[in-house]
Amino acid sequence: MGRSHRIKAVSFDVGCTLIDPWPSVGHIYADVASKYGIRTVSPEELNRRFARAWNTRRGFDYSRKDWAALVDQTFAGLTPTPPSRTFFDELWARFDQPDAWRIYDDVWPTINTLRERGFKLAIISNWDQRLRPLLARLGLSQHFDTIVISIELGARKPSREIFRNAALNLDLPPDAILHVGDNPDEDLAGARAAGFDAVLLDRSATAVTKDAIHRLADLCELLR
Repeated sequence: MGRSHRIKAVSFDVGCTLIDPWPSVGHIYADVASKYGIRTVSPEELNRRFARAWNTRRGFDYSRKDWAALVDQTFAGLTPTPPSRTFFDELWARFDQPDAWRIYDDVWPTINTLRERGFKLAIISNWDQRLRPLLARLGLSQHFDTIVISIELGARKPSREIFRNAALNLDLPPDAILHVGDNPDEDLAGARAAGFDAVLLDRSATAVTKDAIHRLADLCELLR
C-alpha cells in the first residue's frame, strides 16, 4: 500500500519546524542582557555561542536547570556573574511570550490542507513546561488532536516511548503516522525506530538524504 493510502495522521516537531525564535535567539539574549549592563556583545556573536553550546549539550532534559546551565555556557566570559544568578529568570519568561517566536509562512496552509483532507494532526516535541501555553497563545493548539511534550511525559525523542504515546493518543498504529521534523536523529531515526513513517524537514537544503523535504507544503504532495 502506498504512503498516501496508508497514512492517517501527521505528527510535527515544533522548533525549526513550526516555529522559530524571532528575530533570533541572539537578538533576544542581547536585548535582555543589555538591561543588565552587558552591551558589548552582538546578537550574531550570541547566536554563534548559543549554537556551540546547543550542539555540545549532553543529557539535556529541557528542565529549567538545564536551560540555565546552557545560558551560562553561552555567556561564559562575557558577564561578571553567571546569567543564572542575574537575568536568566527574565530570559526564561521572555521565551514564554508569543512575540519571541514566529510561525513559518508554510505552517497554516499545510495544517489547513491536511485537516481538509481528513488527516489527524499531532505535535511531538522535546520542550519544557512553557510549550503548551505558548502553543495556545500562538493559536496553534486547537488545530492538533494531541500534543506530546517531553518534559510532561518524562521521555524525549528519539525514545520510542514519546512516539508511541502519541500513537496511542491518536488511536492509530505507528505505521499509519508520518512524522516530520528537522533533526535527523531525534525526528527521522527516532520516529522510524518507533514504527512511524518519517521525513526530514531540511529548510536550508543542506541535508544529504533522499528522505527530506524543504518546505512543509511538500507534505501535501507526498500525501496526495
